Amino acid sequence: MVQDLSNKKMPKLLVTVPFDKGFHFKVESGAYTGLTATSLFEFAEKVKVVDVNSILFHYPRGDFQNWVENTVGDKELANRFCFVRTGLSGESLRNQLLKITQKRIRELKK
Repeated sequence: MVQDLSNKKMPKLLVTVPFDKGFHFKVESGAYTGLTATSLFEFAEKVKVVDVNSILFHYPRGDFQNWVENTVGDKELANRFCFVRTGLSGESLRNQLLKITQKRIRELKK
């Protein structure tokens, strides 16, 4: 069930966007991994398990940042993603993105 995005009182982490607006994880060849996130919580869960090549494909392009800011509406989290050190290995990048996202989810729960 898609939640009403017009409810400004709803914490961002609870907002679920329609599937077509979800983050569709792909790899460099453009092939869809079969994983889509429709909320920040789902995004964190998918980052844990998606093929690391998908993370290495999306992060340098700013895809995660753009989706979080423009679709979910969380500019703060998008900005935090921009401070992840460049040149990290796939698993290190995965862990940093996951840590930042989980911290933001905890903040939004308060």
